[in-house]
Amino acid sequence: MTANIIDGKAIAGAIRADIAQKVKNMVEKGLHPPGLAVILVGDDPASQIYVRNKKNDCIKVGFYTEEHLLPAMTPEDELRKLILRLNQDPKIHGILLQLPLPKDLNEKAMLELISPEKDVDCFHPVNVGNLFLGIPRFLPCTPAGVMEMLKYEKVDLKGKKAVVVGRSNIVGKPMAMMLLSEHATVTICHSRTVNLPKITREADIVVVAIGKAKFLTAEMVSKGQIIIDVGQNRLDEKLVGDVDFDAVAQIVAAITPVPGGVGPMTRAMLLKNTMQAERLVRKG
Repeated sequence: MTANIIDGKAIAGAIRADIAQKVKNMVEKGLHPPGLAVILVGDDPASQIYVRNKKNDCIKVGFYTEEHLLPAMTPEDELRKLILRLNQDPKIHGILLQLPLPKDLNEKAMLELISPEKDVDCFHPVNVGNLFLGIPRFLPCTPAGVMEMLKYEKVDLKGKKAVVVGRSNIVGKPMAMMLLSEHATVTICHSRTVNLPKITREADIVVVAIGKAKFLTAEMVSKGQIIIDVGQNRLDEKLVGDVDFDAVAQIVAAITPVPGGVGPMTRAMLLKNTMQAERLVRKG
């Protein structure tokens, strides 16, 4: 029996439609729409595609958007001045600094320059700390997208065994915290985990965010599981996930595809965070 395919593209479309209606209602009341500024330093092809998609998303829902495209050799002081200016711009409610930055720029320092109130990626230490304390201002976009998919699929996480494969600051760690906040029992696995296949087979939900193409194989899963594939890898000119989709889908209950799974949800959550940033400013 083939698994239920969780359609992230369709769920993200529904979220965008809801946001577009809310923005329309705001504008009809004479309010300014939410504003998102996207900064891209350099000419990384993948980053260019991501930025273009995010810009198109903003236009579709009626956001005000600015795109700041800087050359790879941009001095750090120039980027610093841009971020500080956007922090003060009342039209801008969210600032997204596209990663990775060129090697000569201090990524950590630049992210920390972004005002926590406009940090819609949830990378600033203040926002990360609030997430871990259980009082988040924003939710990190990719883990939030995963949680939204599980919600749409009506998955009750209470008491479920959840395994997160990957411990990055962007996905793995916050993903574990968000699953924990919904009362799942969470195990974080990584490259030094002993007997990983045994651990993943015993889970109810497996989230794979390790950055290795087709890493999770049929031998690592069991019947009845939900598999969430966060990976995006190029293999033989094709975009594939961290899960061996064709083999795993024959065993488990539900699975996300790549493309069309978590990716569109990440972008939808960015829009949702920008709406939240505007709302917080308006409420003072």
